[in-house]
Amino acid sequence: MAVTDFFVGEITTELLKELIQISRKCCLCKASADQLIETIEEFRPIIREIQYSGVELPAHRQFQLDQFSRTLQEGLELCKKVRASNRWNVYKNLQLARKMEKMEKRIHTFFQGLMQAHTLADVHHLRFDTKDQLDRIEGSARRLEQSLSEMRIGGGGWVEEAVRLREEAEAEWDGFGGGTLRLGVSVEVGRRKVREMLVESKDMGVIGIGGIGGSGKTTLAKEVAKDDEIRSYFNNRVLFLTVSQSPNVDQLQKRIWGYIMGNEGSSPFDQVPQWNLQHNFRAPRRKALIVLDDVWALPELQQLVAISRTPGCKTLVVSRFKFPTVIELSYEVELLREQEAMTLFCHSAFGKKSIPLGADEDLVKQIVNECKGLPLALKVIGASLRDQQQMFWVSARERLARGERICESHGSRLLDRMAISVEYLTGKVRECFLDLGSFPEDTKIPMDVLINMWVEIRDLHEAEAFAILVELSNKNLITLVKDARAGEMYSSYFEVSVTQHDVLRDLALLLNNQEEVNKCKRLLMPKRDQFPREWERNSDIPFDAQIVSVHTGEMNEMDWPRMEFPKAEVLILNFSCNSYFLPPFLENMPKLRALIVINHSTSNAELRNFSVFSSLTKLRSLWLERVCVPHLSETTVPLNNMRKVSLVLCKINNSLDPSTIDLPQIFPCLSELTIDHCDDLLELPSSICRAGSLKNLSITNCHSLQGLPADLHKLSSLEILRMYACPNLRIIPVEICQLGCLKYLDISQCVNLMRLPEDIGNLGRLEKIDMRECEQIRRVPKSASSMKSLKTVICDEEVSLWWKDVVKPREDVQVQVADKCYSLDWLDD
Repeated sequence: MAVTDFFVGEITTELLKELIQISRKCCLCKASADQLIETIEEFRPIIREIQYSGVELPAHRQFQLDQFSRTLQEGLELCKKVRASNRWNVYKNLQLARKMEKMEKRIHTFFQGLMQAHTLADVHHLRFDTKDQLDRIEGSARRLEQSLSEMRIGGGGWVEEAVRLREEAEAEWDGFGGGTLRLGVSVEVGRRKVREMLVESKDMGVIGIGGIGGSGKTTLAKEVAKDDEIRSYFNNRVLFLTVSQSPNVDQLQKRIWGYIMGNEGSSPFDQVPQWNLQHNFRAPRRKALIVLDDVWALPELQQLVAISRTPGCKTLVVSRFKFPTVIELSYEVELLREQEAMTLFCHSAFGKKSIPLGADEDLVKQIVNECKGLPLALKVIGASLRDQQQMFWVSARERLARGERICESHGSRLLDRMAISVEYLTGKVRECFLDLGSFPEDTKIPMDVLINMWVEIRDLHEAEAFAILVELSNKNLITLVKDARAGEMYSSYFEVSVTQHDVLRDLALLLNNQEEVNKCKRLLMPKRDQFPREWERNSDIPFDAQIVSVHTGEMNEMDWPRMEFPKAEVLILNFSCNSYFLPPFLENMPKLRALIVINHSTSNAELRNFSVFSSLTKLRSLWLERVCVPHLSETTVPLNNMRKVSLVLCKINNSLDPSTIDLPQIFPCLSELTIDHCDDLLELPSSICRAGSLKNLSITNCHSLQGLPADLHKLSSLEILRMYACPNLRIIPVEICQLGCLKYLDISQCVNLMRLPEDIGNLGRLEKIDMRECEQIRRVPKSASSMKSLKTVICDEEVSLWWKDVVKPREDVQVQVADKCYSLDWLDD
């Protein structure tokens, strides 16, 4: 019987099927059948590997395998007899069970004895053959070197010179990998921090290196693997494995296990021989570092870490994604600093370490600035511009500013590589990522804006939208910038902002612009500019865009083309000026649900054409930032669908004066009102107190606010009241204690607030109160003990003793002493 016939596996497969049936039905033979199933399943992959190897075996080995083939055939016939046996014939079943036990021992003996002997013989032949081949190669190399020794370039052999030049180029190219270009400050800092994490972490610990694609994670991991202190700490035992998107987990597990069992090798990149795997032995305690590079999915990581978690071993995981359930400590790769970025770019573009004479220094700096310190962008874009004419450089600068490809290599090597991260996103998460291209570069996007937008157009609940942002953050596609209190119960999404690297924003723009301009789902202006001519040329055809984002300077009525957006649900207006005429095409947006108006200049802008709001009958969310709020006339058509209004860094200018406006009439269904950093707000209009639908009222960082209306108790549906950082607020009206639905009260940083209302205990549904940095409040009313729903109190240390005394009988109330925190992040532009 030929070996290829034997290892086709037909007998093995049939025997396995019979054994599974016996295991299920025959109690007396179940143990033997289960053991045989386990043994055969373990060796089936090896059988297949030998089957397709194409290697012919010696005659004595073929004879032994033929004998084993007959044993398997006998086993198959025995299994058929067991299955055919009557279950009530006890004597016959006992005989068959004894035969099954003998069969199991014969098969097990073959695998444990002869198979291992074959393996050792193979190893011996392999070592002998390899030595012979290496001797022949060494002799050929000597003859080649001798024959070429007279061919010179400069002072040395041309082969030696070429190899040396190539090694130097690769060393410098590899993320500051050698020579004077090697190890910029960012890479050196990263290497030191990761080294400290590895050395100080507990045994069998898992450390991570994270960052966006192209940020130099692998380069840093290689530097760590070659670090002298690391190699000394792990006794020169470092195994570097690339996992990739479609890994062979079984093979990687075997390589890890083999290395742990003693296949050390001299290099962290050595292959581990398959024949030295010892799955049945307990791992000895040896120090080792297992580096898992380019990890994409949690299930594969968990399987690999399960193998590497052995005494003495530590694991370094390199990924653009975050795996908090597995990774204990993580280092986020820092982008290159200005001088490092310039050095790397110049090396790629000019083959030098600085801008050469004759090059346009300003142009080079502008292009380097567009790369935002991302190593991959600096390498690819620099290489794309090498030896190109100046006009090509100018064109490249303009294309980069618009988020477009500058050439084919820029698309294939940078943007397409970055796009791999997006391909792994599910449907709605991918759509949300693409929505981020709607906002200007280098700006913090308030999370509240994104949440409102996605709730309206993605059919998500707020919690789902927040979870998507967390997922994008875990995949390093965005960065969440948090306030100190963000993430606490009842904390506002306004306390968190989102930033995104410009290359990732360019990727979102690129993916959004795959269709004709009138067919795009998102119509986006990549940067502040004149109104796009392409939009104007196609304005005679309605646009299908669901999101429209415009970024301009000052706009007058005649600057806007006539356009129709029958499907638009979100309009984002970004501008920088002192006077802004709202676009007339707002009248042609019948489905508009969210309007975001953001002025990026340093002074508040006057909005004109505010009367266009009368046509926005479907509008549900309005965000106004750094503008002068227009006077809303009582004759304005009520916006019956308006749910959320946010005024940020705005000039109120008495536009909310109750003598000129009736808010409940204009916004009859308003449920959330936010007024933040509006420094000319002196008092809340009393008409707000008649907004029976209002559930969330946030008046924050309004330094001129002096008082609250006495009728505040009429807000019968109010659940959240935030009044933090209003330093001129001195008294809380006692009527606030009649807010029967109030669950959260935030009066933190109201530094001149004198006292809490004596009847605060009437707030029977209040669950949390935040009064940190209320320095004038010295005592807590005794009635506070009556708040049955109270769970959390956040306060300063001085007043915490009062609270603990008041709530002493209750064990379910947590009194937290807050750290003082001062933030001027809102000043960042």
